[in-house]
Amino acid sequence: MKTIEEYQEIVFNEVEKFRSTSRDMDLYDPVKYIMGLGGKRMRPVLTLMGTDLFDGNIEDSYNSAIGIEVFHNFTLLHDDIMDDAPLRRGEATVHEKWNTNAAILSGDVMFVQAFTLVTSCKPEYLRAIIDIFNVTAIEVCEGQQLDMNYETRDDVTLDEYLEMIRLKTSVLVGCSLEMGAVLAGATKEDSRNIYDYGMHLGMAFQIMDDVLDVFGDASIFGKQVGGDILANKKTYLLLKALEDANENQVSELNQWLETPSDGVATQKVQAETLILFREAIALL
Repeated sequence: MKTIEEYQEIVFNEVEKFRSTSRDMDLYDPVKYIMGLGGKRMRPVLTLMGTDLFDGNIEDSYNSAIGIEVFHNFTLLHDDIMDDAPLRRGEATVHEKWNTNAAILSGDVMFVQAFTLVTSCKPEYLRAIIDIFNVTAIEVCEGQQLDMNYETRDDVTLDEYLEMIRLKTSVLVGCSLEMGAVLAGATKEDSRNIYDYGMHLGMAFQIMDDVLDVFGDASIFGKQVGGDILANKKTYLLLKALEDANENQVSELNQWLETPSDGVATQKVQAETLILFREAIALL
């Protein structure tokens, strides 16, 4: 097995190859932009690790690993549109740098590119890889729909939230490891076991992301701190705060959360909402 840094270097080089071979058209400029913003590249690294773990040739997994990364960035591009997020990894989001229509269309072509890369594998593994990818892609969309639905509900439970992040985030982490194992010729049992491990890893990753959304340093976190709360997203911390808070705390939190958060005139309200939420969490 290689070190994480060695896997990341391989992924970085393969991503740069992908970016350098993109056609010179306006359609692909946002694709090259978002793929060049960096990140931990955790998912393609896990694909390579999954192959290595079962003694496969990791070069056979390069295309599928980069396909997973393209798919992941496609979901981020579209998520940023839905959330009207201004920052991604410390830089302007695609819809802010270009426009919403350009972001949607470039995201669409990224999905096709992702599928093409993921399925560029040995023929004997193609059927299994297609099945894994298609099921995962649908589940990610289902998770995003739940996330959107929960923004307008005030009765979301922790169990519902955990199911939403399982679909929206964790299944792709599990998919990354499972694909790597399949491409190494691992048994179905081993492939599913490593998928389950990835699921748990993805759940922990998302809950930590929720914590950073409230308490993180924007210069390190790379996103707008408090963005999820200000967009009325139901996060683990928010649901836990509402579950454990006393009647007065719940009333005050709901008052701020129900305050409109759009427009320059409400920037002070947004800041006060975040401060109050941090204080409420600290008291629990």
